[in-house]
Amino acid sequence: MPVRTRAAALAALAVAAVTGLTALAAPAGAAPGPAFLSAAELPPHPSSAWTAGKVTDGVPDELRLCLDEVFPGYDSRYRPFHTDLDATARQLTIVTGSAAKATALADRMNALIRSCADRVEQDDPETEGAYRSYGRVRAEEGARVHGLHTQTSWGATDIRLLSVGRDGRTVTVVEWAQLGDFGDAPVRAFRKTTATAVNKLY
Repeated sequence: MPVRTRAAALAALAVAAVTGLTALAAPAGAAPGPAFLSAAELPPHPSSAWTAGKVTDGVPDELRLCLDEVFPGYDSRYRPFHTDLDATARQLTIVTGSAAKATALADRMNALIRSCADRVEQDDPETEGAYRSYGRVRAEEGARVHGLHTQTSWGATDIRLLSVGRDGRTVTVVEWAQLGDFGDAPVRAFRKTTATAVNKLY
């Protein structure tokens, strides 16, 4: 066999092998993973643009304040966001084994967020916590929005908005946070962000 013909044959075999391996790694018809919010879909900040971080495996430390009890046993991914000032945000997605498991997980998360202020005070006598419910959001299988305010004995005050939503067997949590109290929370804009986050998962 001529050298050029032999080289062409070997190249064709190499391409076929790579194609076969790719097919094994990503089966035809495999569902894409859930999509994440973009920076432009967060509540507008009055003096700084949002910057989106990379989607990363795991759980952001900030969400462990209220939800640490539910994370063991689940594979999860998140995207962090930040402004040039004090505002931060993050979105977490968890894909469970079934819609029933996702429903149970979302219910558990909502319950933990409702009780988070009381648990913060029990864990740290120097911190006071307060909770507000901002109701349901219509999006796919539904979402719920919460507010959490914490203030330390030395004057540090933080406000968080958190939402839990579900689409099929996937649960997403969105958190927005900055210095301030309930009066500083962009509730209406965050409800819109929550609906967008749930609706664009798939």
